[in-house]
Amino acid sequence: MSNDLNRVQDDGKVFKALADNKRRLILDLLKMRPRTTGEICAYFNDVDRCTIMMHLEILRRAELIISKKEGRFRWNYLDAIPIKRIHDRWIGQYANYAVEMLQRLKENVEGTELDRSES
Repeated sequence: MSNDLNRVQDDGKVFKALADNKRRLILDLLKMRPRTTGEICAYFNDVDRCTIMMHLEILRRAELIISKKEGRFRWNYLDAIPIKRIHDRWIGQYANYAVEMLQRLKENVEGTELDRSES
């Protein structure tokens, strides 16, 4: 039971991290390739470095990014595993249900059209 509680708390961190547009943009940048913190800060020229650092920390706590210090630079890498967990638990199941409903609707409509053409 505590494992389920931990998973729910972890999912909450991921949802919170994904709720902010700037954090999603940071993840989009990292999806293309790893970037230094300086590169990420330079992309957001309308936001100060402290704010970007705060966003990176929230992403780190949600385990959406991995940061490694190399010399003077801190490299940030996307970790998509938490997003996959969210997809598997929440999105995938509902998407399958929606597709099944659309399939049944299609079959019903096509069946109705066949009935009309036969008469």
